[in-house]
Amino acid sequence: MPNPIMKPVPCFAAILAAAALAACAPPAPPLPTVGAVDLGRYYGTWHEIARLPNRFQAMCISDTRATYRPDGTDVSVVNQCRTADGRLEQVSGVAKLVEGSNGAKLRVSFFWPFYGDYWVLQLDPDYRWVLVGEPDRKYAWILAREPDLDEATLEKLLTRADALGFDRQAFLRTQHTRPAH
Repeated sequence: MPNPIMKPVPCFAAILAAAALAACAPPAPPLPTVGAVDLGRYYGTWHEIARLPNRFQAMCISDTRATYRPDGTDVSVVNQCRTADGRLEQVSGVAKLVEGSNGAKLRVSFFWPFYGDYWVLQLDPDYRWVLVGEPDRKYAWILAREPDLDEATLEKLLTRADALGFDRQAFLRTQHTRPAH
């Protein structure tokens, strides 16, 4: 007579085998950044055009932007967005340059002592738009100096994000409202 306790073992063994194979998957290739970022030109306000969904921006429905300013050897960061009830939410943080990155890699914190990577992956020569991400490819943003970005440029940046291993289909477009004149 078969032992009823032993029936789950093949199923459990299959789950363990699948987990072991997943753990053996090759890591993502290193994430390349631009060669250098002139922070003097980068400072100022950037409007979010698109982003990968993330829990810390779940309440943002429109008008998302970031403002960067010099703060000694660091960078002051102020992020702002509009919530569903129309309020503007704002959070301030600090970014520290990663040594040897020529300004292309920063570590940003909005809640000390926790820091996240902020890597400049593609940057317009005139500093009009930028693709930013992090090496695990869980977070990415497309930012522009204006609240709108032409479709051809956005398509180019989404294609670049996809080529770098980000989930292109997961990017969310950010809405921007315009005050009445």
